Amino acid sequence: MTTTVAVIGGGYGGTTVAKELDAFADVVLVEPREDFVHHVAALRGLVDPEWTDRLFYPYARLLDRGRVIRDRAARVDQGGVTLGSGERLTPDYTVLATGSAYPFPAKIDFEDSAAAKAKIRATREDLASAEKVLLLGAGPVGLELAGEIKAVWPEKGVTIVDPATGILPGFPDEFRAEVRRQLDELGVELLLGTSLTESPVSEPGQAKTFTASLTSGGEVTADLWFQCFGGAPHTAYLDGDLSAARRPNGQVEVTAELLVPGQRRVFALGDITALPEAKLAKSAGDHAEVVVANIRALAEGGELRTYTPGGPMISLPLGPSGGATYAEEVGVLDAATTSEIKGSHMMASRYEELFGLK
Repeated sequence: MTTTVAVIGGGYGGTTVAKELDAFADVVLVEPREDFVHHVAALRGLVDPEWTDRLFYPYARLLDRGRVIRDRAARVDQGGVTLGSGERLTPDYTVLATGSAYPFPAKIDFEDSAAAKAKIRATREDLASAEKVLLLGAGPVGLELAGEIKAVWPEKGVTIVDPATGILPGFPDEFRAEVRRQLDELGVELLLGTSLTESPVSEPGQAKTFTASLTSGGEVTADLWFQCFGGAPHTAYLDGDLSAARRPNGQVEVTAELLVPGQRRVFALGDITALPEAKLAKSAGDHAEVVVANIRALAEGGELRTYTPGGPMISLPLGPSGGATYAEEVGVLDAATTSEIKGSHMMASRYEELFGLK
């Protein structure tokens, strides 16, 4: 009898699992979105019209044998998956790959692609007309968005506010200094160790000039602002014995084999896992390879593989030709190398091939 696998979530990790198991198992991929969204390039898609359509890849050519159900998991327990439609799936193996939410534009929380594209284009129009932009959060998203804005509109004022006293904690001083140097060259204003005394009067991405006071004294004026912090894993659907693995912050405990503790048929990967590592598309892909190997091992007989969380790693573009990269095995890499790794192409070709667009 053919092994059956339900993959819940069609992001970076889930699509990799579904694709790799398609020839081996009967795969069902459950995903509410109309298309895969290449969130690695989402900030580029905001500022560059040519990239907007490139963010969306149809699922139609992902699987040769399996099927994609456009629905969401309402409840997942150790016995199977109940969909929003009421349909019940009882696969041999379930893979939880539902990812995380994050404020727009870093993530695009629209199930309909036309509505998502309309939102991006409308926000880009407002951004283009703004003279001063405020970004709340000096993490990777805030810094990358600042670089993207400055690459298209170098004359536009961009200010980043964050209560932390430094950028990118956990990375070497050499890397952080290089990012600071490039931000200074771009004319990005960093206001660290402070925050707004109250929320802006406008919604994120809405064109409306305002002035806000800072906790450190002084004030900042902007025509438009974005929230660049506040991710949250999508795991509210966990039920039964599986709910015990869900931490208060929504992340899911996993074993070294990426199984949900106490389970032999339920795996979790990607942003939802409570692993001590950065939540990157690359990490989700690495998790997927272990999950694929372990499902095959369980189905065919064999030893399970384990996953070891990676050390600090980041490739941070500041526009198509700027930015810096760090990994323990190579150290700090410059803007030109970062452009080759990610900045100039945003890794699109890899996923265009995965989805049969080449």
